[in-house]
Amino acid sequence: MKIIKLNATTSTNDYLKQLAKETRVEDYTVVWAENQTAGKGQRGAFFLSEPFKSLTFSVYVNRVLLGIEDVFTLNFLVSNVMVDALESFNLTNISIKWPNDILSDNKKIAGILIENTIKSDGGIQSVIGIGVNIEPINLVGIEHASSIVQQNNVIIDREELLIKIVGFLSQRIASIETHCQDERAKYHVKLFRKGVSSMFETHAGIRFVAEIVGVDQKGRLMLIDAKDNLKYFELKEISLLY
Repeated sequence: MKIIKLNATTSTNDYLKQLAKETRVEDYTVVWAENQTAGKGQRGAFFLSEPFKSLTFSVYVNRVLLGIEDVFTLNFLVSNVMVDALESFNLTNISIKWPNDILSDNKKIAGILIENTIKSDGGIQSVIGIGVNIEPINLVGIEHASSIVQQNNVIIDREELLIKIVGFLSQRIASIETHCQDERAKYHVKLFRKGVSSMFETHAGIRFVAEIVGVDQKGRLMLIDAKDNLKYFELKEISLLY
């Protein structure tokens, strides 16, 4: 593992993607920034962090995915790795909110953004961005967000957590081809509000009650509505209200 530590950058994902354009980057190269001024989240959202209170980094892996149809397999795996890494520090009530927010109880303490690029030779390059709120930060106006300290009253050494996450990643990615269904099954065990009636809202503002069945191999959320109809939703089509 090679760690490139920066005082500040706009986005560790963008930094690592640009580095990969300019030179050969080894697998599990890490870019870690103390201050990420324009960190990215899902749906174009902004990932809020504060220097020395959060852990924000990105990991480069190449040719992990054999085809674009396997993209969400990596999402399953990375989400599971985050749960395992946090639970290894004795944190409790850790779950995954679809697609890949990491919760403690019902509060978000970490987020994941995986960006995949198909190269000219057909190979797929993946940059895995991870942000973890370690200590309390200014989250005024940000609903359902928290930190490890607030949720568990524990301070985790940031470098120790980073090394643990990347170590778990390298171990699990090595067997991703043969254990893809195992990763999906494990993801479902930790899926937030699975099997519980919940309120959802479509992008058009329509609200309805349904139960989460799971997530399919394409990354679509599977719901059963009040009439027992099974429905599939893409990431930008629906939000869970809780």
